[in-house]
Amino acid sequence: MFEFRIIAQCPVTGARAGEFSTPHGVIQTPVFMPVGTLATVKAMSPDELVDIGSQIILGNTYHLYLRPGSDILTKAGGLHSFMNWKRPILTDSGGFQVFSLARLQKITDESVLCRSHIDGSQLVMSPEWSMKMQGVLGSDIAMCFDQCCEYPATHEKAKEAVNRTTLWAKRSKKYFSDNNDSKRQALFGIVQGSVYDDLRRQSAEEICGLDFPGYGIGGLSVGESHEAMYHSLDILNDIMPRQKPRYLMGVGYPLNIVESIARGVDMFDCVMPTRNGRNATVFTSKGRLNMRGASHAEDFRPLDDECDCYTCRNFTRSYLRHLAVCGEILGSRLFTLHNLYFTIKIARMAREAIIAGKFPEFLEDFKAKFHDDNITES
Repeated sequence: MFEFRIIAQCPVTGARAGEFSTPHGVIQTPVFMPVGTLATVKAMSPDELVDIGSQIILGNTYHLYLRPGSDILTKAGGLHSFMNWKRPILTDSGGFQVFSLARLQKITDESVLCRSHIDGSQLVMSPEWSMKMQGVLGSDIAMCFDQCCEYPATHEKAKEAVNRTTLWAKRSKKYFSDNNDSKRQALFGIVQGSVYDDLRRQSAEEICGLDFPGYGIGGLSVGESHEAMYHSLDILNDIMPRQKPRYLMGVGYPLNIVESIARGVDMFDCVMPTRNGRNATVFTSKGRLNMRGASHAEDFRPLDDECDCYTCRNFTRSYLRHLAVCGEILGSRLFTLHNLYFTIKIARMAREAIIAGKFPEFLEDFKAKFHDDNITES
C-alpha cells in the first residue's frame, strides 16, 4: 500500500518529483502539509482545504490525547472520521512537545514525565504511548517518538538526544510492528543531530539503518541560520536513501521550502502560514506584507498580482487592511486561506518545474523575486 516512486529528478540540484501512495490517496511531492494540531486547520473548513489543493494535513498526538482524548477518538472511528477529512493525515508523535514544553517535563531514556499545559495533570509519554495513540488516531503516516534538541545546544546534549532518538525509534518500531496495522499506517523514523555534522551523520545512519518507509528530518528551523539548515540538509542528502520520502519537519518559510527542495526534500509542514494569517501578515511572490500598515488603506490592488486564490480574486488590500485593523474574523480567514494557498502552490510549482526539466530556472527566479525576511508595506 505504501510506495514512494520518483518520477523525475533535477540533474543539476537533485530536486525530486515523486508520488507516495497511502490508503487515503496518492500524495504528489514535493508537498506542503497544513498543520491541524487539534483536528482542525485553524480558520479553514475541510472543503476549503481541498479547494486550495491540500493533499495531506497534520494532527498532533500529544494535543489530541489531552483533548478530546483517546476514548472519544476511538468511538469516532479515528481522526479521519472525527474531523471528516477524507485525504491522507500525518500525525506528529508528540516528541516535539518534549522540546516545546521543556519547562513542564523530565526526560529519561525510559520516558518523558510531562505535565499537561492545560491543567497541570501528569502524563507519561513514551514510544509505546505514542504508537498506541497514533494507532487510535489512524493516521496514514505516524512518526517515531523522538527528542528534538533546542538551539543552541552543546555537542554533548545534542549527542544525548541523538542516542535517545535512536533508542526510541527502535522501541517505536517494535511496538508498531507488534500492535499497529502496517497495511493502513506507515511509520517514519526521524533524524536528529542539531547543527553538528558528525551527529547528523550518526543519526541518519542509525535511523535509516532501521529501514522505515520514510524519514523525517527534525531539529531544524528551531533558531539556527538558514545557512546552517541548508548545510545540514546537504550532509543528509548524501546519506539518506534515495528511494524513500524525506520530510523536513516544521519548515514553511517560502525560501526555506524552495532551497530545501533543491536539496532533495519531499515533504514540509509548518504553522507559519496559519499563524501569520491570524496576525495579518501574508506571503506574496515578492515577499511578506504587514496588512495592518497604513499604506494599504487606499490601495485597491489584490494582495498579490500573481496569485489566483479566492482572497486575491475577490478583495483589495484596502478592504483586507480594514478587516485586520477592526479585528474581524473574516480577515483572519482570508489571510490564512491566501497563505496556505501560496505555500501549497510553491511546492506544486516546484514539482511542475522538476518534471519539465526547468527547476534551476524556477529556483533562481523565485529567489530573485522573493525578498528574504522582508516585511514591506508596498
